Amino acid sequence: MEKIRRNERMSAMLKILTDAPNQIFTLSHFCDLFGAAKSTMSEDIDLLREVTRTFGLGELETVTGAAGGVRYRGTVSPRDARAYIEGLCANLSGVDRVLPGGFLYYSDVLSSPEITTRMGQIIATAYFDTAPDFVLTMETKGIPVALTTAYALGVPLVIARHNSRVYEGSAVNINYVSGSSGSIQTMSLARRAVREGTRALIVDDFLKGGGTAKGMVDLMHEFNVSVVGMAFVMATVNPEKKRISGEKALMTLDIRRSGEDMTAVVKPAAWLCGQ
Repeated sequence: MEKIRRNERMSAMLKILTDAPNQIFTLSHFCDLFGAAKSTMSEDIDLLREVTRTFGLGELETVTGAAGGVRYRGTVSPRDARAYIEGLCANLSGVDRVLPGGFLYYSDVLSSPEITTRMGQIIATAYFDTAPDFVLTMETKGIPVALTTAYALGVPLVIARHNSRVYEGSAVNINYVSGSSGSIQTMSLARRAVREGTRALIVDDFLKGGGTAKGMVDLMHEFNVSVVGMAFVMATVNPEKKRISGEKALMTLDIRRSGEDMTAVVKPAAWLCGQ
């Protein structure tokens, strides 16, 4: 095989790493792929690490040990995360976004691959150290952000449903109290979807009273699965006390009434602002 030049080798290596976030690749893998010595590959990785750090493109991390190697994490710096979310908040605030009944229209945000990918990276950055085995969400609006978070973490996505599906086999069903309506609803998850003793990160689109989130926590207890964190795209200011605790939302929503008009005030969450 014709000798591969360093710039070609580094470009290919970065593409491989960024296409498989949080997955460990051994030096031997790249040595065999490019026909280069380990010392050469180590130098290439050091150069790539400096490039990604300098331009805010994520982080290349060296993992030691028998199963060690290098992995890419699409981390977002606190400053960049806050700036990005502030831009979203400006777009979502105002009168035009408020629907009858005091609801906020932001389906266009949740359906944008560019936006949901960035939000997934921000959430993943906050939970890399918790090492979840999978991301759990509830159908349906939370799926895009949960999927991009799972991709950034390099783990599977598991979706709880309102009703079990025949093609998913036997399922565990629980009843929970919806935090928004106060009604009793059903949550279902296939028994084969998760393994006992694993770790889950809950990701969903909206948090109001926390009833659905509490239902997902209870569902994980039925599987003997630990919940290592809960993240949401948006949380309402009221009610202040939720049915869960320890959650992180990217944005907070407050619908304010002035006469007959209602205005959406959307702000970055306190943890993104260093509070």
